[in-house]
Amino acid sequence: MKTKIMKSNFKFLAIVAFLGLFLHSCNSDDDSPILGAPIISNFEYGEGNTHSTDHFAYKGSDIHLEAEINAGATVSSISLSIHAHDLTLGDGEVDWNFEQIFTDSKYLAINPTFHEHIDVPANIPAGEYHIELTVTDELGNSTEVEGHIQILDPITLSNISIDATVVRGDDFHTEFMINAINGVHNITVDIHAHGITPGTGEVEWDNEQVFEDGYHEQTLVEFHEHIDVPITAPTGEYHIIFTIKDENGNTKEYETHIDVTE
Repeated sequence: MKTKIMKSNFKFLAIVAFLGLFLHSCNSDDDSPILGAPIISNFEYGEGNTHSTDHFAYKGSDIHLEAEINAGATVSSISLSIHAHDLTLGDGEVDWNFEQIFTDSKYLAINPTFHEHIDVPANIPAGEYHIELTVTDELGNSTEVEGHIQILDPITLSNISIDATVVRGDDFHTEFMINAINGVHNITVDIHAHGITPGTGEVEWDNEQVFEDGYHEQTLVEFHEHIDVPITAPTGEYHIIFTIKDENGNTKEYETHIDVTE
């Protein structure tokens, strides 16, 4: 009888021990951390030269981007996309669709800081561009943040006033404001005609002048000049191209026409 009781007690203790191990195993599983998707915070972007957080940058310059990443698992990649929708291309301009995946060792970490400068082509249209930053960890979790940035021309013209006609032997008036963030290098005025045959005593007029004095290195300046027309210039329509070049080599052209009369 005593032996049977001892066997029953042993079975009972064995069952209790098994239940204890089972419950401990369950509790251990419950205590395991659940790693969520990376968290992206303090996402900033803007003009690269000044590390601006204002959401604009200039053609021919660069964009500064920075973000703090909190990831429970090691980051495996960071992808960046910059693109625009429905911007009209000007002469010589091309679409810009930027995509890059960053797998640098400095980013393959638990909590990296993303910091990059992206060059902006000089030959893209100005306007609003969409930015997407995606962080993926080694478990396959990913998080995306997005925003918009205005890409601006480094040289802009305003308040343009240019005579439409001029009597040969006289001069014509040209005037406009120049805003050049990198400073003006020079201004070229090219005047030429097509298909005008000089008459007796007339001489073909093809004029190019470069203006620097009073404009060089200025970031905001009024171009104000009077341009002489030779008395021997044939009458007719002339094409004028104003080319503003800044200190970084960017250019801005403005084209118009003027009629030379008797």
